[in-house]
Amino acid sequence: MRLKFFVHERLSCNPREMRTRKELKEEYKRTAKPMGIFLIRNTANDKVFVAAGVNLAGTINRHRFQLQKGAHPNNQLQLDWNELGESQFAFEIVDELALLTDDPIKQKADLDALTQLWLQKLQPYDDRGYNERKPTRDQMLHQMAERRTDNRS
Repeated sequence: MRLKFFVHERLSCNPREMRTRKELKEEYKRTAKPMGIFLIRNTANDKVFVAAGVNLAGTINRHRFQLQKGAHPNNQLQLDWNELGESQFAFEIVDELALLTDDPIKQKADLDALTQLWLQKLQPYDDRGYNERKPTRDQMLHQMAERRTDNRS
């Protein structure tokens, strides 16, 4: 009984300071969430997966959840997670971007540029990591030409 009274007393403070659930949700949505780059590090072999998110905490939670449920889109990372277990992996935030604009397109462009810098620095490909190399411009043009040639046949 005493606990209920205490909780009731805490909730019934100055009515002018109380906010509705809707107001609290709106305030949460307006709160700037850190965006940036993080790694999922396999501590057994030091391979890393570089990822980015406009909501860093949410993106990390999504990747962790996908790995725990066996549904991560990176197959090799998922295989190692399943084989070694969660305890052999660490999630590390390596860079955060300050929110300088309300324009989500500019935010995403800044985050993409920062991601490319970290990919260049760490080279997390093949034996060093789980990321896949993006095709070069020439490779994309070659693939496009092959598809167009195949369609004519």
